Amino acid sequence: MDDEEAVSEITGQMLARLGYDVEIAQDGAEAIERYVAAGKQQKPFDVVIMDLTIPGGMGGKEAIRKLREIDPGVRAIVSSGYSNDPVMADYGHYGFTAVAAKPYKIHDLSRIIHDIITVGGV
Repeated sequence: MDDEEAVSEITGQMLARLGYDVEIAQDGAEAIERYVAAGKQQKPFDVVIMDLTIPGGMGGKEAIRKLREIDPGVRAIVSSGYSNDPVMADYGHYGFTAVAAKPYKIHDLSRIIHDIITVGGV
């Protein structure tokens, strides 16, 4: 989930290159809608990546609270270019499983997602 189309597109390409199926959302409301729909189709998401700040829309901090109500076991990565945000420093307190600072590097995303899926966290 990211409001910047270029970031979403590049991240989606990175994840697809790593072998993951990707769905893109522009804000938290759309991300929640897609998450719920995937679960109903018996194709639940393994991990979600959520941008912390979405101008004019629901950002990651609010979206993760709602996702946790729907699925307490959701595995979510908080993402931002603002590394000094308190959520980035203490992501677990806010309900996230891991953190990924922008700009992404493919090997970092690969490691974070692998650790979440195989170990349950970073």
